Amino acid sequence: MTLHQQIQQFSTYLQTERDVSLHTLAAYNSDLAQFLTFVVSEKGDAASAQDVDHLLLRRYLAGLSKNTKKSSIGRKLAAIRSFFRFLLRRGIIIKNPAELVATPKKEQKLPFHLDIDQTTALMEAPEDEEKYGLRDRAILELLYSSGLRVSELTGLDIGELDLATGMVRVSGKGGKERIVPVGSRALLAVQEYLSERGNDADTKALFLNTRGGRINRRSVARIVDAHVLRIAAFKRISPHTLRHTFATHMLEGGADLRVIQELLGHASLSTTQKYTHVTIDRLMEVYDKAHPKAHTK
Repeated sequence: MTLHQQIQQFSTYLQTERDVSLHTLAAYNSDLAQFLTFVVSEKGDAASAQDVDHLLLRRYLAGLSKNTKKSSIGRKLAAIRSFFRFLLRRGIIIKNPAELVATPKKEQKLPFHLDIDQTTALMEAPEDEEKYGLRDRAILELLYSSGLRVSELTGLDIGELDLATGMVRVSGKGGKERIVPVGSRALLAVQEYLSERGNDADTKALFLNTRGGRINRRSVARIVDAHVLRIAAFKRISPHTLRHTFATHMLEGGADLRVIQELLGHASLSTTQKYTHVTIDRLMEVYDKAHPKAHTK
C-alpha cells in the first residue's frame, strides 16, 4: 500500500470512526497532502509510510521553516503524528518516526490591546440614532466588560444575562460554564438595546442580526471593523482584541493573574491545576476594584 493510499485510509477513519468535523478533516487532509508531496519527491510515487524515518521528517520540517509560522509547523507535525499513530495501532508500521521529532517552540507574541482612551472611543463610536447603534454598542461593551470570546457572545441567550445581579453565565470551550461579572456601562448598553428591540423577535438569542436571527461571529467582526474605521484611531483589530484589552486592563488595575484566568475561562489542564478556586464574591470584589469600566462615573 502506498503512502497516498495509507493517508486515504486514515482520512476515512477520521470521517467514519472518529466523526471529526468537516473543518478538522479538511485540515488533516491538507497537511497530509503537503507531506505526501514531499515524500514522493524524495522517495518516488511508490513510497509508503515504511519509507519515512525521523531524518526525512526533520528535512521536511526544516524546509517548511523557511516560510511557515512555527505554530503552523506544529499543527502539521501533530497531523503527521496522528497519522503514524493510526498506522501503528493497525500494525502497518512498527514504530512512529514522528515521535522522535520535537515540536517547534511557538513564537512568544504579545497580543495587541487598546489603551483606555482608544477603548473609550471605540465604545462611544456607535450612535444611538443609527438603526443598529444600540445593538453595536451593547456588543462592544459586553466584549470588553467581561472578556468574552466572540463565540461565547454570539451564543448568549437573554436568560443567561442577569441584569439585576450584573452577572452573565457563559458557555466556554468544551461546554464548560463560568459566571462572569458585567460592568454597569455594559449592563446599561444591553438594557437600552433590549428596550429598543422589544419582544417581537421569536428567538431567545441575546444579539440578533439584521434578519432577526442569532448574530454570528463574522457579523460581530464586521461590526468591530466598521466602528474601528469610523474613529480611525488605531490599526484594524478583531473582536478578540477586546478580550486581550480586558485582561490587560484588569492586570494593570491590580487584578491577580488567577482571577483573570478564572474570568477568561482558560481551561487547559496545565494551567488550571496551578490556580486555586475563586469564589463569585472574590471575582466581584477584584472586578470592581480593577476594571476601569466596572462603575459609571
